[in-house]
Amino acid sequence: MPQLGVPVVHEGVPMPPMYHYAYQPPKGKFQRLIERLPRWAGPAGVGALISGGVAYTLLMRPTSAGAADQPTCIMKLLTGFDCPGCGGTRAAWYMLHGDIPAAAHHHAPLVFAAPFLAYLYVAWTVNQLGLPFKLPMLQISNKALVIFLAAWLAFSVLRNLPWTPFTYFFV
Repeated sequence: MPQLGVPVVHEGVPMPPMYHYAYQPPKGKFQRLIERLPRWAGPAGVGALISGGVAYTLLMRPTSAGAADQPTCIMKLLTGFDCPGCGGTRAAWYMLHGDIPAAAHHHAPLVFAAPFLAYLYVAWTVNQLGLPFKLPMLQISNKALVIFLAAWLAFSVLRNLPWTPFTYFFV
């Protein structure tokens, strides 16, 4: 907040004293366009992206593809190691078909996160549409997020180890 008696300068132009606290820079075309969209446009756009991902997963049949098949996994093709997201598409395919153990075998962190992500999307959509009821949004703390990312990193490292208990997650 500017101090009293000190002239405020915005983009090299001194501002009159009456605008020191109320001045807002002009909005760009993109920001004005977003503000004019209906409330349902955001959830509909995200829903279209999710639907496209589901359609891609179902049409490509990732469970019968290898690392060298199209589309290729560059990390697995070049290094032979599974990347942090490796097996995610196959896990999604198995989840869409109701085979949760096989999905967890391919990508356990995705199986763990999927219900939370689904609830976050549904709650956001319901709250955006202005329905007569609201769903509470999940409050994910920074600590919980760091723990999840650390577990995902540990999973990514351990699944590449060639020893007995860890070879179960090698895909």
